[in-house]
Amino acid sequence: MNNLFFTSDHHFGHKNIIKFCKRPFKDVDEMNEILIQKWNEEVKPEDDVYHLGDFGLCAVGKLRKILERLNGKIYLINGNHEKSAQACHTRFEWIKNYHELIVKDDEFERGEQMIVLFHYAIREWNASHWGTYHLYGHSHGTLSEDSASLSFDIGVDCHNFYPLSYQEVKAIMKTKNWKPPFEKENR
Repeated sequence: MNNLFFTSDHHFGHKNIIKFCKRPFKDVDEMNEILIQKWNEEVKPEDDVYHLGDFGLCAVGKLRKILERLNGKIYLINGNHEKSAQACHTRFEWIKNYHELIVKDDEFERGEQMIVLFHYAIREWNASHWGTYHLYGHSHGTLSEDSASLSFDIGVDCHNFYPLSYQEVKAIMKTKNWKPPFEKENR
């Protein structure tokens, strides 16, 4: 069975992201190498990776070489910096603006969990009142965490530059104080 991973905001090749996000890298080459290393430590060639945007800001040829080194089947949600990634579209399984992913999971009442994937954080999403998860990027950890919302920033700046597995995402969601808004109160 393939493992399932989520990540966002690598900004491969983007020199200024080191300064903007205070990333601990001496230069863009070191950043690219460490991001590739951490990706491949977790993701195996047969795994599925949902990348929630801002994949890279560099020349198409350079990004193509980076993509060749990354493990997994990559599904890309468009961010606001995808010109080079879109030019490398054949390396992605698909590229979309938004996606509702259904994951088979017997821990849930209906045997599945829906995850809304979008580059930007949203306050309400399809079936959020039924416990659907929402993963987003873009904010690089600058948004306040909402402990009552089944959503969080999946970007690399928030997770020590690693992608997170579905099991890790689910573990984080279990720490939330979310309650169904239509839950029957005990009388």
